[in-house]
Amino acid sequence: MIKVATIPDSPAFPRVAVIVPAYGVAHLVGEALTSLQAQTLAAWECVVIDDGAPDDVAAAVAPFLSDPRIRFITTANHGVSAARNTAIAASSAPLITLLDGDDRFRPDYLATMAAVLESSAAARLATCNALLFGALPREQLCFTRRQGRSDGIHGSLTEVLDRSFSVYVGTTFRRADFCTVGGFNDNMTHSEDLDLWVRLLELGGCAHYVGKVLGEYRVRPHSASADPVRLLQGNLTVYLGAQQRLPDDHPAQRVIAGMLEETRQALNFEHALLRIAGGEIARGLSDLRSVRSQVKGPVWTLSFAVWRLMPGLARPMLSWRRAARARSSKCPSLAAVITGTEA
Repeated sequence: MIKVATIPDSPAFPRVAVIVPAYGVAHLVGEALTSLQAQTLAAWECVVIDDGAPDDVAAAVAPFLSDPRIRFITTANHGVSAARNTAIAASSAPLITLLDGDDRFRPDYLATMAAVLESSAAARLATCNALLFGALPREQLCFTRRQGRSDGIHGSLTEVLDRSFSVYVGTTFRRADFCTVGGFNDNMTHSEDLDLWVRLLELGGCAHYVGKVLGEYRVRPHSASADPVRLLQGNLTVYLGAQQRLPDDHPAQRVIAGMLEETRQALNFEHALLRIAGGEIARGLSDLRSVRSQVKGPVWTLSFAVWRLMPGLARPMLSWRRAARARSSKCPSLAAVITGTEA
């Protein structure tokens, strides 16, 4: 057990490095930094990174640079994974927390997450519940179901892989573990967070869930997470990577095989929708019927019956569905950002 009391809670000895990528959110990053300055734990450092953003992030961050705990760096644009890796390399605290530039922390976030990791050697990462706000009909919680299949607090690698245990994007982990697994995959633009969580848990131990709202996740209508095909492709990369790294007899291999099949089916479903939207109605409907298992319920049953008689209605009906789904509280892009799940 690591004794938290031996670590001074002073800005001179940062316990947590907070990493804030701020591409395209100059108008919002001030809220993220204000929430950071309101933390009950004062011993943090922060690196804000502008990786070639089209807006004036520097001007937005400038008022906060009088706080010596906050630094600002710029690089060319190489994607969010590279930006996070660069910012983490520019920091030094033993714990690392991710705070996207358009999100916010509740005041007790850092104190709670640091205490979890500093008191439990088994915890590879500490995560929490969060409030979803922004481009939604109403605010809601990120997680509403019990986490995992055991005590609702500790999640295994298998549970993270099969989505019974979800991890919020604003999560905290150890620098030593991050370096051991090689950081974020610079080649990934989607599901890069899930990829890191999986590789951290491959080291052993567990994910630790705090069932309190400690973060606030802003849903934006045109964020990078709004492309279900790329998100699913990112998930596929995560599963294939885990399948290759883990021994053939590892208990997670069966789960991975199932998730690979589900993800491929979901990709086929999305591709069928895109074909219909693009005017390839006959081929798209044929493809959609082949992955019928992806959709269930009376609405879909009725829809397939209507399209059998009037296939021309498929395009406007599915276009309306995609628009409605994007606006709904069950936002698929949001779920994928947070947990890499729904498409």
